[in-house]
Amino acid sequence: MAATNINRVVMTGNLTADPELRSLPSGTSVCELRIACNTRRKDNASGEWVDKPNYFNVKVWGAQGENAARYLSKGRPVAIDGRLEWREWEAQDGTKRSAIDIIADSVQFLGSREGTGGGGGFASNGGGIESDVPVDERDFQPVPVGAGAGEDEIPF
Repeated sequence: MAATNINRVVMTGNLTADPELRSLPSGTSVCELRIACNTRRKDNASGEWVDKPNYFNVKVWGAQGENAARYLSKGRPVAIDGRLEWREWEAQDGTKRSAIDIIADSVQFLGSREGTGGGGGFASNGGGIESDVPVDERDFQPVPVGAGAGEDEIPF
């Protein structure tokens, strides 16, 4: 049996710049985001824990990209679910360049539009953090359990 490839990225971070929206000649919109996501590491010299920022380029396509450009701004916390995409090109000086981008399948706006939220949770989770984008309540509906499942049975 052949192995299945998985290319999945899930992360939270803060925007390091305002989103940049552009349209392709086909009319498709693409929004480019730059996200900082901290990694905690112990400093060998001091023994203290320090945050090391990692920076990622994210592309958001279509209507979701247009919404990201409309509602997001520098400093805003977001959650990204997407995939990695590697690209290469030749620079003007003739050197070969490459980059890895995150192609977002979904972008969840965290915190509040005014920046009062700390980004500690997803929007509309009852934790006091609100979003300016409506949540699809169907995502939170209970899943019906089969009629034959007893207390000792696993319902799947």
